Amino acid sequence: MAEAAIEMGFYISISGIVTFKTAEELRHVVRALPLDKLLVETDSPYLAPVPYRGEQNQPAYTRAVAEFVAQLKGVTVEELAKQTTANFFTLFNTAKPTCK
Repeated sequence: MAEAAIEMGFYISISGIVTFKTAEELRHVVRALPLDKLLVETDSPYLAPVPYRGEQNQPAYTRAVAEFVAQLKGVTVEELAKQTTANFFTLFNTAKPTCK
């Protein structure tokens, strides 16, 4: 399904669910996704990522998701952040960065 979505020009956004121990199938998909079609997010206020399970989810936990995804992809969190930020501004092309 992810491949079909990418072929149609969609981006794939990964939430904290990827950190759950029962999400091996999702982790397999994430490993195969191209970085230039990837976004990271939280499902705030629900489904907080590990290590915040059981707490109310919040946007600040996006870093935990990004760190986990970076490890899956074999890249640094800085590289993942740079690429997903670029992906955001490509997808939402009317948005403008507030800092350089």
